[in-house]
Amino acid sequence: MSRHPVDLKAMKEWRHRIHEYPELGFEEYSTSKLVEERLRDWGYEVHTGMAETAVVGTLVFGSGTGPKLGLRADMDALPINEETGLPWQSKQEGKMHACGHDGHTAILLGAAESLSRLHAENEHLNGKIHLIFQPAEEVGGNGGAQVMIDQELFHSFPCDAIFALHNYPGLPVGHCAFRSGPFMCSSDKVQIVFKGKGGHGGLPQLAVDPTQPLAATVMGLQSLVSRNIDPLETGVVSVGRMSAGKLYNIIPEEGFLELSVRALQPNVRETLRRRIVELVESTAAAYGCTASINYENGYPVLINSENESKIIEVAAQEVFGVENVNTDYCPLTGSEDFAYMLQQRPGCYVLIGNGDNGFQSGNRVGPCSVHNPHYDFNDEALIGGAQLWVNLATRYLSSS
Repeated sequence: MSRHPVDLKAMKEWRHRIHEYPELGFEEYSTSKLVEERLRDWGYEVHTGMAETAVVGTLVFGSGTGPKLGLRADMDALPINEETGLPWQSKQEGKMHACGHDGHTAILLGAAESLSRLHAENEHLNGKIHLIFQPAEEVGGNGGAQVMIDQELFHSFPCDAIFALHNYPGLPVGHCAFRSGPFMCSSDKVQIVFKGKGGHGGLPQLAVDPTQPLAATVMGLQSLVSRNIDPLETGVVSVGRMSAGKLYNIIPEEGFLELSVRALQPNVRETLRRRIVELVESTAAAYGCTASINYENGYPVLINSENESKIIEVAAQEVFGVENVNTDYCPLTGSEDFAYMLQQRPGCYVLIGNGDNGFQSGNRVGPCSVHNPHYDFNDEALIGGAQLWVNLATRYLSSS
């Protein structure tokens, strides 16, 4: 492990400050300013303006001709009212760091400060480090990662490999988990409108009822996974919204569905898309209705590359201990826009333990998932996360 320590006290202060003043996607102005100021203080070449609020800090070691490493942290919060009651609870109504991006940003800042000291001591390292503080991971669809890529992130800041981490509630603090290959699902949004002919509830023969294909489609959707997808592969179709009509005695003109569609393999993703469209159109026709479908591709399948998974495995074992690093962790049905970056460059996305860090009125309530008003990032995870980045960077830049 690197002998260069990280500053836990400072990381806690940064994390709590960011947590108190959460900012939504593409609005992370105060967070970006904090990041920019710290990086400049430590001697980084700092670039701003990409994707509205992104910050990229570059540090050159030796001649700079060695490997080029990218480390990414997300910065945005969620539109949730916080209910933890902690001293650093959000001061912004309706906004909360309910996914721990405040912790991820503080971790990368902690690593940045440690790496700047390593740089000043003229260690025998050669290459470049690009620290990528990304906005808008939570927005879905065309999020911060894709916008940065579209604005030539990897042309301006070439990376031979790129890595990111995320805290994971339920995994003990001091543990790290990931796997090579598909690790997180794609996530697509589907909006469906069935159009019929409204009428009196007592005279259904004079109407064309859109609730019939709507109901039939809801039932039929689950057969797509159970009868079209290999049982050993992963596909999820969930109905998040279903609505039709306003009064009990009126047959409505239209019925609405909104779906969440997830897959762990790109081919499964395409199969589900094709079969959902076929099911909706044929079911609508069977009941004399028409259907319109708005199929929005969200984040792609997140795929960790084999070589980079092995690289971070060694770095993680030196930080957390061999027994606390799981390199065959079960894939997750959540999604991440870091998947876009992994489509462009080889790399690995890892989980670090957040323990059971749920709070209410300042009291611990036990296990609590992300995207929950009682969630809080665990400050005990800050040191391990920052040490992981420092150790990975020193190993990577000494490989030449």
